[in-house]
Parts: sequence; C-alpha cells; structure tokens
Amino acid sequence: MNARWLKPVTILLSALAVLVFIGYLAVYVVYATALFQWPFDYDQGEGFELYDAVLYLQGEWPYRDNAAFPFYASNYPPLFHLLIVPLLPIFGPRLVAGRLVSFAATLVTAAVIALVVRRKARGWVLPALAGLAFLASNIVYQIGPLCRLHVTMVMFETLAVAFIAEFEHPRHGTRNLLIGLALLLCAGYTKQLAIFTVAAALSYVFLRDVKKALVSGVGLAVAVGALFLLIDRATAGQWMVNIIQANVNEFDYRQTLGFLRQWFDLYPVLIVLATGLFIYELFWERLSVYSIWYVFALGMGLLSGKWGAGPGYFVTSIAAACILAGLALARLESACVERAPWQGQAARLLVPLLFLIQATFTVHLPTSGAVFGPLAQALGVADRPVQGDCATFDYYDSSGYTQLGHLLTRADYAAGDRIMEYVTTSDGPVFSEEAAFSLLAGEPVITNPTQLLNLYKNDLLDTTEIIARIERQEFGVVIFRAQFYPQPVLDAIGQNYQPVDHICMNGFYYHILWPQRRLSETGE
Repeated sequence: MNARWLKPVTILLSALAVLVFIGYLAVYVVYATALFQWPFDYDQGEGFELYDAVLYLQGEWPYRDNAAFPFYASNYPPLFHLLIVPLLPIFGPRLVAGRLVSFAATLVTAAVIALVVRRKARGWVLPALAGLAFLASNIVYQIGPLCRLHVTMVMFETLAVAFIAEFEHPRHGTRNLLIGLALLLCAGYTKQLAIFTVAAALSYVFLRDVKKALVSGVGLAVAVGALFLLIDRATAGQWMVNIIQANVNEFDYRQTLGFLRQWFDLYPVLIVLATGLFIYELFWERLSVYSIWYVFALGMGLLSGKWGAGPGYFVTSIAAACILAGLALARLESACVERAPWQGQAARLLVPLLFLIQATFTVHLPTSGAVFGPLAQALGVADRPVQGDCATFDYYDSSGYTQLGHLLTRADYAAGDRIMEYVTTSDGPVFSEEAAFSLLAGEPVITNPTQLLNLYKNDLLDTTEIIARIERQEFGVVIFRAQFYPQPVLDAIGQNYQPVDHICMNGFYYHILWPQRRLSETGE
C-alpha cells in the first residue's frame, strides 16, 4: 500500500503535539514563577511544611506533644523537610525554598517517565510527549509548585519503579534492585502513602524471583523499622502518635467517587492506553512492574475519600499511566512495523493524534493578559473564570472548580500586607491557621490546626492547656481561614476573642480576631 502522505502528516502533527504540550509546560512555569514570589500560604498547610524544615535546621524534631505549648507537631515523615534545609540559608524561612524542591521533583518525574518510554520507543517524540503529559496534568499543575511533600514522594516512587524494572539486568541487576529499594525507603519517609508503591514493586520482584523478593522485603522492613524505632525513641513516642495514630481519619466514599470521576474525565486517553496494556500483559504476557504499579497506584487514589485528602492522591497513578500509555504506543508501533512499513507509519501517526486528543481534556490557563487573554478567547474559555469565596480569578481549569492554579493579584498582595500589620502589631503570640504569617514576622509558630483536629477526633489530644491560655487571652491575635480546629478550641476562642476585620486574600476570607481585653483597653 502506498501511503507517502502519512509521513509528512505525521511530522506536522508531531510538531503540533509537541508545541501544544510545550505550551502547557509554559503555563506551568508561569504559575510556578508566580508562586515563588508569593510570600504567604497559597495552600493551607504549606507554612507548616516549611516550619518543619526550620525546626530541623535548629536541630529539633517536629514530632512533639500537641497538648503542650506551642501545641505543634508534624504528621509527615522527615525527608521532604530535610531536602528544604540546605535552601534555608539562601532563602531564609520563606516558602520559595520548599516550592523549588517540589517544582524540581515534578520535572525529575517527567524526565524519568520520558527515559523509561525511550527504552522501548523509536525516537524522542513519544517519550517527550509522555513526560510532558505528566506536567500537563491539571492535578500536577495545581500542586506541583507548592511547598507540599506529595509530588516529591511521587518522584521517589517513579525513580524506584524505574530501577526495579531492571532488577534482572545481567550485569547491573543487583545494583538496580538495591538502588530501587533505597528509593522506596526515601518515598516512604517522604509520605506514608508510598506503601502502595512498595507493595507494587515487591509484588513484581516476587513474581519474577521469590528468593530476591523475600530478601528484599525483609531488608526493607528492617531498614524501615530501625529508622522508625530510632525516631520514635528520640521523640519520646510522639513519632508514633503523630505519624500513625493521628492519621486514622474518617472516610467518605462519595468524595472518592467524585475524585475518581474527575480522574476519568481528565485523562481518558492515557487511562484507556494504560489499562489496555495492563489487560494485554495480564492475559497474554507477564505483568510488568509498571502495570502492577498502575493498579496499586489506583488503589492509593481510592483513599482520597479520607478527611484531609484530595485529588493529589491520584498523581502516582497519573505518572504510571503516562509510562504505560507511552509503552503501549511504542509496542504498537514496533508490532506494526514488523507487519508492513505503511502500518508502522500509521502507528507513528497515531501517537501525536492521541496526545492531541488527550490535550483537549486538560485545558488550564490564565485567561487575561497580553498572551493568555487572546489564547483564552481562541479556546472559548475567556468568560469562564474561577469563583473563590470572596474573589473571582481570571483562570480556567477543565477539572471544574479548584482553589489552586490561579495567579495572584495586586489585591492579594495588598491583603497579605494588611494581615501582616495585625501580626507585627500583636501584643502576644500569633494564633494563626497558617504558619507563613508567623514565620515572616519572626514569631513562633503556634499550633498545627489539622493535626490538632485529627488527634482530637481520635481521642489523642488533651485540650486543657490550650483552652486555658485562650481563656487567659494570651494570644495577641487569632487568624482564621477555615477554622480547622477542635470544637472546644473554637468555642473557647469565640468566648474570649472578637472579630475586628475580614480580609479577602487568594479567594478566601481571613478572619482577624482580637482578645476582648484589648478591645476593652482601646475602647473599640
């Protein structure tokens, strides 16, 4: 069959697909750059992640007794925070340090995805598209540049799986396995959810070599357990309380179903390709580590119904789907080339075509400005802004409403300065639901609200001292955003503090409360 027209069309569509995904990368870089300049919490919890790194720099553990002043403890393992520590002497206690680590982690993950696909693909177009598709994901875009540890865990997971995939290499198999196991340890000590990837990797080794799987599993368990016991002893048992016991949260299956539907809606092409290769391997070949990982990663996503969880729980499955989709297309091309040259060319044409279709499902971009304004008009999304609690943002996201992803405005910076005035003029410690205000002012960080709430729900928190201090009105100012505190704490604040200002920043109302004694002294 004469199909000379296939080659020029393939080149044209390949160039177009690469340009589209480079465009997504550009949007990501613009968003990340904007966040690097933003000094305050963009996502609730960023400041607490940074504060953990500050404590490590000071030689202190962040795993403490939450019932004692300053009522603060972390509920995450230490590795992400330790990666931030070397940047603190450069940037100081500012969120850009952690945001840079997370942003770099997403780039590394995308590069690993591309390299894995490159092992089987002909040329660099398919590997590049597979890696860029990860960065073009709405969820990766939203949380990638945040000072949060999830995407760093995904980086270690992806690296680990890539090495363990080659554990049977005739020359470097043992080395690859040991590096993979070390990276699994890193992933687990970045975030506890990595247990799913650990199970996937060890399951793959077990299917190929039972003896190595048993030795690897025991060795990894010993390393994990030894570190666990050392940290638990060093923190007088607070490591166990804050890392394990405090993370037993209620589960809402409806929330999981909502996030699962969003996952299907956003990545249908990747999911169909990845699932297709998994089914093919399951029935006609041996399962690869990537297929096993994909299934276990989906299991991780199903935990997104936990209180405090979110769509970020699906990021690992997105990384696995990008790899499997790339490998599926590479295998298809190889099979078609063996049958007939024109079929191979047709398969190559399918690559950019499918990625272009996938690109239409993950549209997200600012909708104003000299560049993004006309682009949004051309895409027909310019008149579909994101509505926050108290502000509207010129941003569109095909995932629907999202509190993340939009760019900050001048009004947001002005609002942040107003809040900081209350912080710097406070006549006592700052009781803030976000830690960045205290860190910027050089004040001690008081409480970690969601951690206190988790502990309280599990009957692990004695609120006696914190309520006593609130009743004595020791805190000079209280700053609420979502009121994620135990109800007795909220009740005590309501009885002893009064609102003096409500400031709209980043789409949310920040409620400023003063102690009643201060209002009495000033006659307000």
